[in-house]
Amino acid sequence: MTPVTTALGAGMRFYLTTHKRHWVKLTRLPLFLKAEHFAAARTLPSAQGPYAVDSGGFTELQRHGTWTRTPRQYVQDLRRIWECVGPYDWAAPQDWMCEDLIIHGGQAGPLTFQGTGLSVREHQHRTVNNFLELRSMAPELRIIPVLQGRSVEDYEYCRDLYEQAGVRLATEPTVGLGSVCRLQSTREGTAIVTAMSAHGLRLHGFGFKTLGLAKVGHLLASADSAAWSYHARRRPPLPGHTHKNCANCIDYALSWRTRVIAGVPRTGAPA
Repeated sequence: MTPVTTALGAGMRFYLTTHKRHWVKLTRLPLFLKAEHFAAARTLPSAQGPYAVDSGGFTELQRHGTWTRTPRQYVQDLRRIWECVGPYDWAAPQDWMCEDLIIHGGQAGPLTFQGTGLSVREHQHRTVNNFLELRSMAPELRIIPVLQGRSVEDYEYCRDLYEQAGVRLATEPTVGLGSVCRLQSTREGTAIVTAMSAHGLRLHGFGFKTLGLAKVGHLLASADSAAWSYHARRRPPLPGHTHKNCANCIDYALSWRTRVIAGVPRTGAPA
């Protein structure tokens, strides 16, 4: 069993993103998994350490341009995961990302985006309304609010929507920061994280990479990343490993995580 590392400096929780659900019984380090990877399984492993649950919103909207599972179905999935795998740190809502490809559609490498055809404001309203519905249906499931937008002004607008609905984000244990994956190492991305952090929010950064962590990791309470798999796919396997590459290898993922932590300034070093 892999031991939990000790937090450095102020510390943040750094989740390894994986589609391998059985990893939850192999390590005590924090993992991040999509709900669908649990929902499709007949039997579920018991978690040995902390983990969080992603709703899979990016894939849903990329493939379909809308959500195909209802809030009630999603809550059923989350309850089964909680009961069978064990209590998770938190679960993401069925939020609506605001990236240009998600809204307008198009092609990015092998991925075809259907496009929602909706506005950023509509995505924000749907994100907040979904959170309110999910929390009303299942207040015990630790479903977190997520901020969405494209600019600092957008994120401030989304924050106001929550406040107007009676959700005091500064008192929430975790507030997700969506749609920053491609902006995280840019000046605009830094401005967004800085602005939301200034409100005293305990932010989770979705899909953060090493450059983003180096810039704003000290402002985040937690972050997740699947960059280890992309990194491994373009390199030979670890010594003694017989697979073509280590893109699905827990040994590589844990080693990569150690290297990332070592490169993050101590004030924001992950735990």
